[in-house]
Amino acid sequence: MEALYDNYDRKIDYLRISVTDRCNLRCFYCMPEEGITPKPHEEILSYEEIKRFAEAAVATGITKIRLTGGEPLVRRDIVKLVEMLANIPGLNDLSLTTNGILLPHHAEDLKKAGLQRVNVSIDSLDPETYQKLTRLGGVEKALAGVRVALELGFDPVKINTVLIKGVNDDPKDFIRLIHDYPVHVRFIEFMPVGDWNPELYLSIDELKQKLGRYGGFEPVEGPKGAGPAQYATCKGALGTLGFISPISNHFCPSCNRLRLTPDGKLRVCLFSDAEFDVRPILRGNTSEQEIAAFIRTVTESKPERHSAGAQEKPARLMCQIGG
Repeated sequence: MEALYDNYDRKIDYLRISVTDRCNLRCFYCMPEEGITPKPHEEILSYEEIKRFAEAAVATGITKIRLTGGEPLVRRDIVKLVEMLANIPGLNDLSLTTNGILLPHHAEDLKKAGLQRVNVSIDSLDPETYQKLTRLGGVEKALAGVRVALELGFDPVKINTVLIKGVNDDPKDFIRLIHDYPVHVRFIEFMPVGDWNPELYLSIDELKQKLGRYGGFEPVEGPKGAGPAQYATCKGALGTLGFISPISNHFCPSCNRLRLTPDGKLRVCLFSDAEFDVRPILRGNTSEQEIAAFIRTVTESKPERHSAGAQEKPARLMCQIGG
């Protein structure tokens, strides 16, 4: 199998595909409370187009694909897409990020279709705080999604938690959670995308100082698909806590990913507005080899590091890029 490298000799083997800009929550850092005007249907990539792009990407060296949104489970027949992608030879890892609300309804079919792993976005376990952050509430529904994923044998099951200073920066509830369930909670620094306020930023180092109050945490190896996170656990815990620091200690030297937006724009960096339109290529009489050549060319434009904090935040909202 071929391997895909950028101009800084980083191996690019991970593709994040956002399948929709719609969502059933309104997390303030991702989408305005009133929602957005979604892209017209004809501008959104079809499942057949996504599969065609994914096949070419795998041919260049992509081995891992994650489906994101928006909320991917609000897109009709999402199980069909999972099955289409799971059958691509050479794709070793197929995962999905969700807010978990609809997971109990879809999880069994997703597992049968070939989905291997799920990440569930839960920024607080406190119902009132969760309501404040998501503006639509329902943390128990999200946790029900986590439980169903565990029962069905998705492995690992990760929880993504965006740190908001003064709002959800006390880890005690999540410490209790990893004692009750074999889940991997990853704390992620608040990034300058969407409705970002630097006064709400809390670094991973500051969180670890708070964690020190609870004592006894030791570094451990992360689960499958650990990516840039560093992990720790404590005596008696079934799961782990993970720490992702894209701002205070960026992991650009080891970045291995590309992103495809719902409307068919290939992005080489979350914090860059540079986009490359693949829709005309996918809708034209183009061979897999030509699509693969396009992917290689775009990959060469990947910057050495992101510029978050050094310039204005990306023009697109997180729900439009893909979380």
